[in-house]
Amino acid sequence: MRAHATLSAGGTRAAAADVFAFQHPPGSALKSRILICLMTGLLRAFAILPYGLVARFGNGVGALLYRIPSTRRRVVHTNLKLCFPDMSDAARERLARAHFCHVIRSYVERGPQWFGNAQALARLVEVESAIDLAEVRSQPTIFVGFHFVGIEAGCMMYSTRHPVASLYTPMSNLLLDAMARRQRGRFGTEMIPRSDSVRRALRALRDGTPVMLAADMDFGLRDSVFVPFFGVQACTLTSVSRMARAANARVVPFVTEVLPGYRGYKLSIFEPLAGFPSNDVTVDARRITEFLETQVRRIPDQYYWVHKRFKNRPEGEAGVY
Repeated sequence: MRAHATLSAGGTRAAAADVFAFQHPPGSALKSRILICLMTGLLRAFAILPYGLVARFGNGVGALLYRIPSTRRRVVHTNLKLCFPDMSDAARERLARAHFCHVIRSYVERGPQWFGNAQALARLVEVESAIDLAEVRSQPTIFVGFHFVGIEAGCMMYSTRHPVASLYTPMSNLLLDAMARRQRGRFGTEMIPRSDSVRRALRALRDGTPVMLAADMDFGLRDSVFVPFFGVQACTLTSVSRMARAANARVVPFVTEVLPGYRGYKLSIFEPLAGFPSNDVTVDARRITEFLETQVRRIPDQYYWVHKRFKNRPEGEAGVY
């Protein structure tokens, strides 16, 4: 569930790393450890405070940070202009502000997600599934998620009830990465780094363990194709299609959304994609992207617009960031 917002061919690397990860020069290991300890203590505190208070605090911090010019705020506006060219400037501004609040809130809510117990997560996330999750091990299953701000909560909730393997991208800070991997896997999830994903994921699928991943981020041209995302060519991983074919697995989309009124989250697990994979990885990538577009239109403020989704461009096109 970047699976985890854990989960991805990118997982939640962007979701957690952007705000918490930091590089440190040689000789600053002690400072790094102190900062990790402080951050861990803060997240533990968030885990025991009332959820509504934590969520409101995250929203407030997000509103304050949005007022400060930043690279990420510019990325959000660039993405929204590209994807919603007909939207008014005022509407885009409202959407960008709401999204920024959601993003910062999602980082703060790593507290209850990473340090809360299974009972707390059950109270936080409601689950609606179109498939029988009790029988999911009866056939190879790939759960394909998308980088909405609630992805981490949904992945964590699933892991409290069912065995699962989750693809993730390691963070640059080794201490933070170890902590995140430990907390994300504390209910038994097999955390698979993206660099070793194919071999281990296929083994998990063949052993009957479902695999969670997300493939809606730009990780470079390798094993990717360009398909339109809201009419803009986006570099899109083909890992879902290739893995499904290799394991003869069904592909089941899922989305975790933030519920209004600080009521937590809803994890929606959909019907398997019919006739997937096809014989064309580009067609498959387009199908997954079309599904994503439908969900983004439903909850546009919750998609991960802070990511440079259009970082790589088709040959001959200028950069957008």
